[in-house]
Amino acid sequence: MRWAWDQQQQLLLLLRGRENRGRVWAGAILLWLLLMLATPRISHSHAFHLFADMRNFLGVPNTLNVLTTFPFLLVGVPGLVLCLSGCCFGISLRGEMWGWAFFYAATATAAFGSAYYHLRPDDDRVVWDKLPMMTSAASLLSILVIERIDERMGISCLSSLITLVLVSIACERTFDDLRLCMMFHIVPCIAIPAMIFLFPPKYTHSRFWFCATGFYLLARFEAIADKKIYSASRYIISGHSLEHLCLAMVPIILTVMLWFRSIKIARLVDRMKKPPVRW
Repeated sequence: MRWAWDQQQQLLLLLRGRENRGRVWAGAILLWLLLMLATPRISHSHAFHLFADMRNFLGVPNTLNVLTTFPFLLVGVPGLVLCLSGCCFGISLRGEMWGWAFFYAATATAAFGSAYYHLRPDDDRVVWDKLPMMTSAASLLSILVIERIDERMGISCLSSLITLVLVSIACERTFDDLRLCMMFHIVPCIAIPAMIFLFPPKYTHSRFWFCATGFYLLARFEAIADKKIYSASRYIISGHSLEHLCLAMVPIILTVMLWFRSIKIARLVDRMKKPPVRW
């Protein structure tokens, strides 16, 4: 245990150096270029918009797919208010506050964007479904960098990833290429557990990150098994509607974590900075 702790601290010190941070960014860009060269272009397909459950109730197209997006609003708005108030959540740095604010704002926006898309699914509307989800994924990755590695590096990561989200959407619209957008669905499943294992937690209740990742993976599975779940449920609810509900569990779990957690390890690098900001 002591050896693992020493290795984690050495890795933290290595990443906090300005020169080493530059190497990390250069390596990430190089890896991204290799992935883009090694994979073929993924274009839009009309089949992507053909969901298993397309029933209309009370004149609302794709009713259940639309209604199951509103839990995002129910957790996103209160989460954003509590985050900005600074009195209820376990947030000790301004960088963390900005990361969580982006996450909750994107979660709330996903309710409107996804509902708008599901009212008439097509290639033009799908961008409003993807943009909030990609922003929330970028925010979570940046939050973990701030909490477990370094605040300045995490803020830089947040701005870079938000920019990459916009670039990905632009590539999708301009070149009909979904590869960059798909990376935001795959990378969090790998990067979040990896950072949790590699770097020591600053706060308690870090196991909630694993629970949130588990629900995210379950949501991905339900999206793939959309028609099979719809048939297995005797045509009551589809896998895509369940995907929305499972994705809504991610911010709910993380909100519970923020409510109950406290500082577990006061890092030396944080002690040398300003006192925790008060809102």
